[in-house]
Amino acid sequence: MKKALISWSSGKDSAWTLHVLRQSREYQAVGLLTTLNAAFDRVAMHSTRRAVLEAQAAAAGLPLWTVPLPWPCSNEQYELAMQNACARAVSEGIEVMAFGDLFLEDVRRYREERLAGTGLTPIFPLWGENTHQLAEAMVSAGLRARVVCLDPRKLPRRYAGRDYDAALLRDLPADVDPCGENGEFHTCVYAGPFFQKEIKIGTGEVVEREGFVFADVVLDR
Repeated sequence: MKKALISWSSGKDSAWTLHVLRQSREYQAVGLLTTLNAAFDRVAMHSTRRAVLEAQAAAAGLPLWTVPLPWPCSNEQYELAMQNACARAVSEGIEVMAFGDLFLEDVRRYREERLAGTGLTPIFPLWGENTHQLAEAMVSAGLRARVVCLDPRKLPRRYAGRDYDAALLRDLPADVDPCGENGEFHTCVYAGPFFQKEIKIGTGEVVEREGFVFADVVLDR
């Protein structure tokens, strides 16, 4: 089996990618790769705290690979950091990087271009799936996540901090992709078939920053 790193955002799509790979006879998931905003020690865009991220990795039973990024971060700095992470992966016998992208061609093309020549092959296990059916399948299988970031131009602020569950899927506006693939929202996953146990979380304050609404997630001890 080919060793695979999961590009881990802390959200539902990367978690489901892990689940799909674990059902495959071709790939063995060996780690979760995450970029962190070094200034805030949080996952870029999702703003997930490191403590929650580490709890996810522990629940998944996989080592966490963190790539710290400066803030602000230029494209050159980002690409250099990722090149170093890829070089480490190849040195450890990893052959594949798995992404949870669904249908955005430009995002897929960017990932393929960046990995060209690194020794890592990008794969997209969820690519092309119907997002309505995928969302329902994830929720039906026990995936649970919290909406931790949203674009208020695309989704009302009141959705921040809500659980990603059947009730939310029913309530989403018709023009919002149920997986948030167009950037409408991002999630932090805390339960599902990819975890050995549920992560107990609580929701902190909801803030608006740089045009986005964030709902903080904290470990509930």
